Amino acid sequence: MNANLLEDKFARIGARLKLTNVTPPNWLSEQLRSVRLDIKSDRDGEYFEVNVPGNIAENVDLDVLDVKPGERHLLLLIREGEEGSGKHKFLCGHDERHWFVAAVPETAPVGTVRAAMDALKPEGVREAEARVGLGVKAKNKRRNAAFRRQGEWFFVPAPTLKVDPRLIIRNEPIRRGTGGKPHWVEEIFRTGGIQVRVCANHPEALSLAQHAKFIRENPEASSWHWAWMQQDAVVHARGRVRHADHRTITLHGWHRVLMNTETQAQAMRNMAFLD
Repeated sequence: MNANLLEDKFARIGARLKLTNVTPPNWLSEQLRSVRLDIKSDRDGEYFEVNVPGNIAENVDLDVLDVKPGERHLLLLIREGEEGSGKHKFLCGHDERHWFVAAVPETAPVGTVRAAMDALKPEGVREAEARVGLGVKAKNKRRNAAFRRQGEWFFVPAPTLKVDPRLIIRNEPIRRGTGGKPHWVEEIFRTGGIQVRVCANHPEALSLAQHAKFIRENPEASSWHWAWMQQDAVVHARGRVRHADHRTITLHGWHRVLMNTETQAQAMRNMAFLD
């Protein structure tokens, strides 16, 4: 698809698209030298930027599979490699106040915006939708009988949960990685999981033993800004949930906290933007 046609497709959802061809330096990791998606701002507001490095441009093809102007969403396909051997899909759209990009797991054979939205829902959310018999129209709302949603986070009611008040953590941030702005939760209750270390230069979580080994083999990494995180914990939330780019929501009673499935996508490596 040529640049003008791509720009027209984005314009149909009220968005601007800028295509660039900056070739990153060789010292960056291979994943950072591939096609990159970002959301940037200029004097006219936010816009989508897709950078296709000049050295790989002949083996990259961009296409828009589906456009929903009324919902301000579209599904972007990026083919990389010889004969498009690497295919990645991204849901691009507007959520409350800002534009967003979400990588769709490659295991989900989606071709429409609606299918992409469904593929981004974790299993626990789909189970809740089935349990309450949620209709198609209600499934894409941020608030319905099955869940509340704020950005990439889903909150599923857990009315039978009993919590020891001494184990409640107050004013706790939740985030999908080291980048981006956290969502602040008034009350959190965690069980299980393991402690891991992550940082912007190494977003893949490392166990404590793996982290120690990595530092021994890469001494320069000791100066990176490593953060402590709890991996695979079961998390419940209650009260207000705040984020700079989203309306504050209030959870009445405990809710299971579930993140969307985009971290399962290999295409996450193509995204510079984290909300």
